[in-house]
Amino acid sequence: MKKKILIIGGAGYIGTKLCEFLIKKNYDVTCLDTFWFGNNLPKKTNIIKSDLRNEKFKFLKRFHTVIHLAYLSNDPLCEIDARATWETGPLALYNLLENCKKFRIKKFIFASSGSIYGIKKEKKVTEKLGLDPITDYNKSKMICEKVIESYKKYFKTVILRPATVCGFSKRLRLDVVLNLFCYQAYYKKKITILGGSQIRPLLNINDMIRSYEFFIKKNINGIYNVGFENLQVKEIAKKVAKIFNCKIEIKKTNDPRSYRMNSDKIIRLGFRPKYNYENSINELKEAFEEGFIPSDINWNLKWLTKKKWI
Repeated sequence: MKKKILIIGGAGYIGTKLCEFLIKKNYDVTCLDTFWFGNNLPKKTNIIKSDLRNEKFKFLKRFHTVIHLAYLSNDPLCEIDARATWETGPLALYNLLENCKKFRIKKFIFASSGSIYGIKKEKKVTEKLGLDPITDYNKSKMICEKVIESYKKYFKTVILRPATVCGFSKRLRLDVVLNLFCYQAYYKKKITILGGSQIRPLLNINDMIRSYEFFIKKNINGIYNVGFENLQVKEIAKKVAKIFNCKIEIKKTNDPRSYRMNSDKIIRLGFRPKYNYENSINELKEAFEEGFIPSDINWNLKWLTKKKWI
């Protein structure tokens, strides 16, 4: 019998690819989303069009696992509307968890963020270090984690703290460093970087979605970093420039923030990454060269259909 998985926020950058991946792995997948940015999900995906803040969740009793991805996706969005950040974050989460308890779901997996560590001097930023969130996005994620941990006596809870996810998805994001550099390299023939000495942890999107299935199968609780490469911004730009054959323009910045991540804990548990940031660059290059046109809302559905990706 297929495990029934509910993915909340499953029509986004990661969720779109995760739904496709789990369906291919023979899971019964349902996506709950507002679909503000369209629907690029496989036809076999069950759909619930709804706003997390208004949902009663009476349908939860039929699911084994809930994967919670829904969130305002970055610092600028959260700064624009702080109220929405907390309404769609911790407040909506509390209501969801109460219903997960009521309807006796077996497992709850939450997408947190490696950014909640803040700026650390330590080279190995592990799960044992304290949290120093800087923005509303980070702070609200931290509160979400604390709320989730209080429910682990009712069902299994897994909190994942991913690095900066990169690579191709049908619902492509261009507000993450590597994806943005690839977009600039292909369409503008020049990458612009601010500073360049800052460190950024990266995670190929294919390993991100693999980690979700890994924890669907594991009968455990816990908090886990997911990120396997810590690179200087200028290193990322140089690799993109080499693969795309374009120029780099470096501008001065007063932003020295560097972030690192250590994921030995998940590796000790048995997870092994299969992809790296260079794979992400090549995948994006192939997509752009074959006609995929990234856009904030209107994706190139004709190209996706031709490639049999939808």
